[in-house]
Amino acid sequence: MLKPTPMKHIRLLVLTDDLPRASLALAETQCFHPDRREPESERFATLPGRPFHEIHTQAQSRLDKIARLIPFEPPASLEPARVIDQAELARLNDWLGRLWDETSSYEEDFRQLDDQAHLIHEQQAALENFSHLNIDLGMLRAKTRFLHIHVGLVPRENLRQLEGAVALAGYILHVYMERGDNAHVVIVGPTDAKDASLDSVLTAAGFQAIPIPEGLDRAPAELQRDFETRLAAIAEERAQLTETLQRWSECYHEPLREAQRTLRLADPLVSLDESLRSRGYLTHLAGWVPAHAVAALRQRLDTALAGTYDLSVRDPLPEERALVPTVPVKSRLLAPFALLVNQYGIPSYGEADPTPLFALTFLLMFGSMFGDVGQGAVIALSAWALRGKLGRFWPFGLMAGGSSILFGFLYGSLFGYEHVLPALWMNPLSDPLLMLRLALIWGVFFIVLACLLAIYNRWAVGQWREALLGHHGVVNLVFYLALIAGGAGLADGTGFGTLPAVLVVASLAALAWHSWQHQQAPVGEKILVVVIETLETLIGYVSNTLSFLRVAAFSLNHVALSIAVFTLADMMGAFGHVMTVVLGNVFVLVLEGGIVMIQVMRLQYYEGFSRYFSGEGHAFKPIRFGRGPA
Repeated sequence: MLKPTPMKHIRLLVLTDDLPRASLALAETQCFHPDRREPESERFATLPGRPFHEIHTQAQSRLDKIARLIPFEPPASLEPARVIDQAELARLNDWLGRLWDETSSYEEDFRQLDDQAHLIHEQQAALENFSHLNIDLGMLRAKTRFLHIHVGLVPRENLRQLEGAVALAGYILHVYMERGDNAHVVIVGPTDAKDASLDSVLTAAGFQAIPIPEGLDRAPAELQRDFETRLAAIAEERAQLTETLQRWSECYHEPLREAQRTLRLADPLVSLDESLRSRGYLTHLAGWVPAHAVAALRQRLDTALAGTYDLSVRDPLPEERALVPTVPVKSRLLAPFALLVNQYGIPSYGEADPTPLFALTFLLMFGSMFGDVGQGAVIALSAWALRGKLGRFWPFGLMAGGSSILFGFLYGSLFGYEHVLPALWMNPLSDPLLMLRLALIWGVFFIVLACLLAIYNRWAVGQWREALLGHHGVVNLVFYLALIAGGAGLADGTGFGTLPAVLVVASLAALAWHSWQHQQAPVGEKILVVVIETLETLIGYVSNTLSFLRVAAFSLNHVALSIAVFTLADMMGAFGHVMTVVLGNVFVLVLEGGIVMIQVMRLQYYEGFSRYFSGEGHAFKPIRFGRGPA
């Protein structure tokens, strides 16, 4: 299940006139991922699909613009599928061009109405700043013969200092509104006052002038009524224009639906444009196909082209491994976990797909850290109830809740009650040391498994040296296992042991030698780098193993939080007890559940994926029929 889907590279030679039929057949099988490399033979140099592509792009653009003004139902089906040739596509493009010429006049009318409404809204926003000044705003816009007027806002903490400073300059300050950290003020003074000195005072106080737009030279209340009247008129004009457009466009709904269907049927050939090379009447096409789908593809081509083609199939070459796409997981249950894996990267071809392992270990860790029958049931039922909104992600919540329920039965925990259900195993707090030991054993198992996968991935792509001496390779694994064996001996009181000590020293020496061989620096610098890398290896494995103690820590923390909730509840009356228990469970679900989720993801990404998963692949995307205008 971890093994990727085997892929084949195919080369297809068809008559150029048969390209539309060939593309239709490839799209129907949905198993052909184009290889956009140019063919090795220079005889195939012409791009036969480019004119078709350009016409399709223009037609699709016109249909998208028309669809914004004339909404229509998309075609219910593309059946029966038929070949779209360039002449038909050109006729459709011309018709869409003429229709857009007529439709664009409506768009221009709507645009003018939008501009008018936008201008009024801007003026309303400006007027809002002066709504507390029920005066003629035109008087505030400029200097008068006898008065200088400044309108603006100033930080509240500077208001008192500014008020005193402007008074010394012969001005008065009036606060007409306070909002947030700023005060809106009007500063008025005689024209013969010291205006030059006032400017420096205003700057020092952080004063920001508020310009009064043109047109706001009447009383605010009167202006507001005028704005509302104009907006109502624009809304009425828009409604009339919309009604006129609907009446005019009714006869075009069905032709537009058919136009969209035609463009979607033409999409496969457009998708192949960059992969097509032709010479004369012959066209070259290459791509990647899952091995199990080759026979079906050949059968479909036989039907579509009546045998007038040449198909050659071969395995991917070693140097092509980076170009081979990876087929995503098809399982409905694994799909949400695949989404999380893809956040880290797409598995390279040949690399083990970590999705099944990720799903299994994720559920085990989440359940063991958040084991509660009642709270797990809430998670599962919430995922089921919200499956419409969660889309493909709802099975993830359902399985996470199920895992929590399973461990809840093992722990005997139900909504934090630890003595209602008999524990099938034990309560975590009854033996914390055992929980910590199990967490360490789980961490060792997880890291060893990650190292084995790292070794397999490198071996699968022919990187023998890296599989042996690279990060988390065979030598690293020997070192880690010897270190664990020695540590276990120390814990049992039998000492580190001779064999583990020899293996640790030998493996560290091998890693140091490997690092030395790859350094291109002076001797002193090489010694420093080798010593640091060796220490990093030692410290890294120890700290990474200890990271898994959090699995036990959160299982203990879950019980401790429940005890805290019930301690508080017991201090209340009957009603308070119930409310505290309910709110406490909500608190645990939201806060601890979120933290546990983050911790599990951290362990998966950092302790797991960083060891064995490159994520440098790219997804398999076969050509298919398009989805029409947005």
